[in-house]
Amino acid sequence: MSRPSETSTSTLSHLVQSRPSGRISAQPHLFLVLQADHPLGYSARYCLRDVQELAFGRTVEGGETHLERLDLASGAKLCVRDRWMSSSHAVMRRSDNTWTIEDKGSKNGTFVNGQRCERASLEEGDLVELGHSFFIFRAAISTHANAPAFVDTRGLRPAAAGMVTLLPGLTEQLANLEVIAPSSVSVVIHGESGTGKELIAQAIHRLSGRSGAFVAVNCASLPRTLVESELFGYRKGAFSGATEDRPGLIRSADQGTLLLDEIGDLHAEAQAVFLRVLQESEVLPVGATRPVKVDIRLLAATHRDLEALVAAHQFRADLFARISGLTISLPPLRERREDLGLLLRSLIRRHFPDRTEQITLSTDAARAMLLYDWPLNVRELEKYLTAAVVLARGQPIQEAHFPGPLRAALHREQKAERAPAPDLEREPLGETDRQRREQLIQLLRQHAGNITSVARAMGKARFQVQRWIKRYRIDTKEFR
Repeated sequence: MSRPSETSTSTLSHLVQSRPSGRISAQPHLFLVLQADHPLGYSARYCLRDVQELAFGRTVEGGETHLERLDLASGAKLCVRDRWMSSSHAVMRRSDNTWTIEDKGSKNGTFVNGQRCERASLEEGDLVELGHSFFIFRAAISTHANAPAFVDTRGLRPAAAGMVTLLPGLTEQLANLEVIAPSSVSVVIHGESGTGKELIAQAIHRLSGRSGAFVAVNCASLPRTLVESELFGYRKGAFSGATEDRPGLIRSADQGTLLLDEIGDLHAEAQAVFLRVLQESEVLPVGATRPVKVDIRLLAATHRDLEALVAAHQFRADLFARISGLTISLPPLRERREDLGLLLRSLIRRHFPDRTEQITLSTDAARAMLLYDWPLNVRELEKYLTAAVVLARGQPIQEAHFPGPLRAALHREQKAERAPAPDLEREPLGETDRQRREQLIQLLRQHAGNITSVARAMGKARFQVQRWIKRYRIDTKEFR
């Protein structure tokens, strides 16, 4: 897609994502994630690779959100349909490889990570709040050189439910799935519990065009003593209680798709059984004398590292070779907060199709959702959101409608921001703090100052790592 001219105005709705190609480089991005009083609006991402200054302001009455290229080649203005924003609200500026945001005397203020500020340096993953609109700043996201600068969810047309995102890396993975879905290639879907692995598996089945059913097998719950009867089925009279023929789970997926959910928890006996089925494309029901041919498309889902299990001799290498045609990794929700607005819209439409336009959020509620770590991922988001909508009784969802852990995220961030940083010269750090500071510096150097990668390596929330960086007065720019 060609880029807009320097003096043209391009509405985000006209910018559609395409399959990019070319050299990949890390570029700063800004994501419009969510508008609290209009959660069914849309989300967008904007690549800042050619921008030195980005202004924010309210669009004219009745106008749509759009981006204006200013006369200066490096300047732009994002005009947002948000009546709580001022016409000239704030401005982001680049200096070398760092970005700052400055409030322009707006009526309702500029907030970074929930704290009002006149001017602030932006760090990787910072949450920016202007009016009732919430943005996430990413200092460096890998993207193709000729990828579109603007991507708007109104222009995205997912091939199946669950296969849409604003994150470039995940977009590439989902595009690969669309290509491979009609084939017989097996797919492993990796991700934490609650990240939507089964939803992606169902999407692959729908795109495959296979006429049979989609059957999911919970590998962790397969009883060791009943593996063959559960999977292969049985003939009437094969054992006490077998009063009729049963096809079993594998034959139920004939001509369709079989999902081995949490395959990493599959015990050794069942691994051998599945390997035999994949090798021979047939099953022998309990009590039968002749095998039955089956035609299944195999998908597997797991939260575990299968290669590590193979190395530890806890998973068969020959079975792993059979199932690992293509692997897709679904990031946890804490690493894809840019998609939170997109996911909210999907959940609202699914659970409250007749009330979509009535559902709104207070800014405190939206802020809490974007500051929370979501340890149980999209499944937890679905549970909390549906309960909050019911409790709100047609009114805007408030922070109080969420459970304690989610509310605590907001107050924990506020408390951390108010806490003064220690004077490291007058108050030497204790041994625990000193070791943690050294670990942070080492990881920041290793990951080129990328806070999200450091948080992942430490197994901590990104905001916790940011608080430590501020507490220990570490300048992340030194590591980029």
